[in-house]
Amino acid sequence: MFELQVINFISLALNIYSYLIIGYVLLSWFPNARESFIGQFLGKIVEPYIGIFRRFIPPIGGVLDLSPIIALLALNFVRMGLIAVVGFLFGMG
Repeated sequence: MFELQVINFISLALNIYSYLIIGYVLLSWFPNARESFIGQFLGKIVEPYIGIFRRFIPPIGGVLDLSPIIALLALNFVRMGLIAVVGFLFGMG
């Protein structure tokens, strides 16, 4: 039972972080939205993670930034990996 709680917590935490990334990306569609309180708050939480990918993935045509998409894919792989490790540690898999 404890292992299911750990897996649910990991999934919930990473889902919330994924939604924060998506929200931060959506703010870029609106002028000056990232300068708002919410935009600055999300930037402090999300930018350190997305920044890792921005160092290696340049924007396409100088405009289209694919790093958030790659960051979300990587986060999903991390989620699957952590769930597999917890399952292995608790003998579920």
